[in-house]
Amino acid sequence: MKFAEHLAAHITPEWRKQYIQYEALKEMLYAAVDQAPSIEDTDEDTVKRCFATFEEKFFQTCEKELAKINIFYSEKLAEAQRRFTTLRTELQSTLDAQKEASGASTLQRRRKPVFHLSHEERVQHRNIKDLKLAFSELYLSLILLQNYQNLNFTGFRKILKKHDKNLETARGAEWRVAEVEVAPFYTCKKINQLISETEEVVTNELEDGDRQKAMKRLRVPPLGAAQPVPAWTTFRVGLFCGLFIALNVTVVLSGVAFIDGPNVWPLVRIYRGGFLLIEFLFLLGINTYGWRQAGVNHVLIFELNPRSNLSHQHLFEIAGFLGVLWCLSLLACIYGKFTYIPMQVNPLILYGFMLLFLINPTKTLYYKSRFWLLKLLFRVFTAPFHKVGFADFWLADQLNSLVVILMDLEYMICFYSFEVQWEDNAGLLANTAKNHSDTQVFFYLWIIFYFISSCYTLIWDLKMDWGLFDKNAGENTFLREGIVYPQKAYYYCAIVEDVILRFAWTIQISLTSMQIFPYAGDIISTVFAPLEVFRRFVWNFFRLENEHLNNCGEFRAVRDISVAPLNADDLTLLDQMMDQEDGVRNRRKNKQWKRSQSVSLRRPRLASQSKACDTKVLIEDLANEANT
Repeated sequence: MKFAEHLAAHITPEWRKQYIQYEALKEMLYAAVDQAPSIEDTDEDTVKRCFATFEEKFFQTCEKELAKINIFYSEKLAEAQRRFTTLRTELQSTLDAQKEASGASTLQRRRKPVFHLSHEERVQHRNIKDLKLAFSELYLSLILLQNYQNLNFTGFRKILKKHDKNLETARGAEWRVAEVEVAPFYTCKKINQLISETEEVVTNELEDGDRQKAMKRLRVPPLGAAQPVPAWTTFRVGLFCGLFIALNVTVVLSGVAFIDGPNVWPLVRIYRGGFLLIEFLFLLGINTYGWRQAGVNHVLIFELNPRSNLSHQHLFEIAGFLGVLWCLSLLACIYGKFTYIPMQVNPLILYGFMLLFLINPTKTLYYKSRFWLLKLLFRVFTAPFHKVGFADFWLADQLNSLVVILMDLEYMICFYSFEVQWEDNAGLLANTAKNHSDTQVFFYLWIIFYFISSCYTLIWDLKMDWGLFDKNAGENTFLREGIVYPQKAYYYCAIVEDVILRFAWTIQISLTSMQIFPYAGDIISTVFAPLEVFRRFVWNFFRLENEHLNNCGEFRAVRDISVAPLNADDLTLLDQMMDQEDGVRNRRKNKQWKRSQSVSLRRPRLASQSKACDTKVLIEDLANEANT
C-alpha cells in the first residue's frame, strides 16, 4: 500500500487538517519537476536557479507544516496530561472514601438500603465504573496521539526522500536531520510515559493487579479500519438477503393469485409496519457503511463503545433475518386455508418474536446493542425529565419518519378487537374514508398549517440539520465551507429530494379528496411510507456529516466521560453560559469564544490565557528536551 493511502486510512478524521499535507507536498514536488526547464534546452545554471527557487518555497511549506504539527501535538499532550492528572486525583479520592466507608460495620452496611444513601455516597458507588470508562477513553486518546506522532514523522521522511530522489540532492535528508528529528512532536517521549502510567493505574487500582483484564478493557480497535467481521457473519448476510429477495417474489406472485382486491388492505396495513422496520434497518446499514467510507466518525457521534459496536454487516444480517421471518409469516397468511392455521395468528407470532428479540434479557443476539437501544428509547420517552444528547434526538427524528408503524399498530389493535374476520370489511374499514363536506373550513385550515409546517421543517433540515446555505460556503455554492462527501452533486440531489418528499403529502391529499379510484388513500400512504423512510436515510448522511464537522472544529476524537458530579453552583454557571449570546459553540469563523473553568471531568479546561500559557510552557519544555 502506498503511504498516501496508508495515511488516509489511518488518520483520526477529526484531526484531518492537522496532519502533514502529504498529497499537497507531493503534487507540489511533481509539478516542479514537470515544469522545470530541460538541461538540453537551457544552460545548467538556469536549471539550478529554478530548482533552488522551488526548494526555498518547498522547505518554507515544510516549516509551516512542522510548526502546525508541533503546536497541535503540544496542545493535545497538555490536554491529555491535565485529564490524566484529574482522573488520577479523582480515583485517589474515591478509593480513600471507600476505605473510610469500609471501616464501618459489615452488618450495618448490608442493612443500609441504597435509597437511604446520601448523594455523596451514591456518587462514590458510581464513580468506580465511570472512572474505568474514563480511563479507557483517555487511553484511546493517547494511542491516537501516538499514532498522530508516528504518521507525521513517517510523512516527513517519505516526502523528503521523494524530494531527494527527484531532484538528485541530499538537502531533504539534511533538512530532516536538522529540523524534523529534533522537533518537539518527535523527540517528546511523554506520550509513552502517559500510556505506561495509564496501564499501571488501571491494572493496579481498578483491576486488582490483573493486567490481562486491564489490557482487555483498554484494548484499542484497529485504527482507520472497521471492526473485523467473522466470515460466518458475511455468509449469513448473503444467505438471509438472498432468501428475502426470493421470498418477496413468492409473496407478490402468491398475493396476485390468491387474494381478492378488497380483502388485501387489512393484510397490507398489518404487515406494512414490519416491512418499514426492515427497510429502515437495511438503509441504516448502508448509512453506517457510507459514514465509515467517508470518514464520518459515527461511533464518536453516537458515543458508542469504539471497542464493540455493530457494523453495517451486522445490521444487514438483522434486517435480512427479520425480512425472512416477515415473508414466511405473510406466506402463512396467504396459504392459511391449506395450513389449517388461523390467519390472525401469524402476525401475532411475527411481532411477538420481534418484541422478544428486542427485550431478550440474556446476553445473546447483540445484547449490548439492544440494551443501548432500549435505554435510548426510554430516554426519548422521558426526555422532558433529563438532559438529552445527540443520539436521543437523532432517534426521535427516526421515529418521526416511522410514524406509520405506530398508526398501523393502532389499526392492528382495533382490528383484533373489533373485526377478527378478515373477509368482513364492515366496521373499521368502512369508516376509513370520511366525507369532508361538513368540515370544509377546518379541512382548508389543516392544509394551510400543514404547508407552513412543511416549509418550516424543510428549512430546518437544510439550514440547521445539514448546515447548508452557509454564507461562507465559497466555491461550494449553496452548501457549506467544508464538505466530506466527494461529489457536490450528492448535496444538490439531496436538497431536491428533500423538497419533493417534504411536500409529497399534497399528492396524497389531492388524490384522496378527488376519489379518483377506490382505496386511493391506502394505496398512496403505502407507497409514500417507504419513501419517507428513504428520505430519512438520505437525511442521516448529511446530519451526521454536519455533526462530524463540528467535532472536527473542536478536534474532539474520543468520548467525553463525566465523572465528578455537578453541584448547584456549577449548574447555575452552565445556565448563565447558555443564556449568553456567544455561550453556545458553532462553526462560524472570526468569532471569539470565551472559555470558562471546566466544572466537570468531561473535558478539563483552563481559561484561554491559561491554556495558551500551558501550551507555550510545554513547547519550551519539549524544545529543551530536544536540545539535551
